Parts: sequence; structure tokens; C-alpha cells
Amino acid sequence: MSKNIVVLSGSPRKGGNTDTLVASFIEGAKSAGKTVTLFRTADMKIGGCLGCQFCFESKGVCVQKDDMPQILDALRKADALVFASPVYYFNVSAQLKPAIDRQYALVNEKTPIKRTALLLTCADDTADTAGGAVSMYKLHAEYEKWDDAGIIIATGLEDKNDINRCSELAEAKKLGQEI
Repeated sequence: MSKNIVVLSGSPRKGGNTDTLVASFIEGAKSAGKTVTLFRTADMKIGGCLGCQFCFESKGVCVQKDDMPQILDALRKADALVFASPVYYFNVSAQLKPAIDRQYALVNEKTPIKRTALLLTCADDTADTAGGAVSMYKLHAEYEKWDDAGIIIATGLEDKNDINRCSELAEAKKLGQEI
């Protein structure tokens, strides 16, 4: 069971469905005595990976001067990593994707992360719409050799508070307790 969890949330809408789903996950995790560090990537300045490999020559330090070092430092101490995002055009949001890509800086390091999970919200009525995000997540977890603790996809969320009627809130809370 994980004790130190990092959540990367890519929702640009504060107080929206993704934030509510994340809050339920965090509530569950904290009720089980876990430490959770939440990064709202939409509120951070994170540039896309340049592929320059400067980070390989400088022990994970990126050539870009932005907010990513605080995420990388937290990942170096975490034993679980959770990604959360609304589904935009069949994938995670543009606000989350740079933070995922920039984890490239840690490829040559051994982080303590053992488990991962994915929390998605979607306006569409079918989870198939989230296929691109799920595929990317599964490949990332496989590459990193992380245990997939769970994927939660809340669908049919047209309006800001639609998630409040969904069973996925209880699922997220349980996942937080169990991860």
C-alpha cells in the first residue's frame, strides 16, 4: 500500500468535475493515513519537453526554468502517482500533457513510484471517448513498470456539477484508501 502519493491534475476549470473527482480520491487517501501532494498543472508554468536531453547530462535538471522541478522533486519521494484530467479530444488535457512528457527527465533515475492510477472525466456518454488517454496511461505504466491501481472514467458530465450524481466519486474515494 502506498503512503506518499502525488496527484497531477490537468483540469483548467477550478471546482469542476475533475477537481471534485480528485477531491474524493484525496479524501479517501487521507482517511487511510496517506500523504497526498496535489499539483494543478493548469495553474503552473510547464513548458513542453524539448527533447534536448540536457536533463540526462545534468542529473534530471531541465534546461527550461519553469515550475516542473517541484513536480520532479515530489516524484522522487512518491511511491504512487495519480493522473487526473478531463478528456479533451480523446486524450488528457493540454495542461497535463507537458507534465507527463517532462517526466522524461527521470528516465535514468530510479524513483520509488510503484503504483499509479488514472482519473478521467468526460462529457461524452461512452468511456470509449477516453481511449487515447487510457492507452497513453497504460503504456506509460508498463514502460515504468508501475502497478496499475485503477482507472476511473466518469462519463456524461456536460455541466460543472454533474459528477455529484455519479458513483465514480465513491469509487475514487475507495481507490484513494486502497492505493
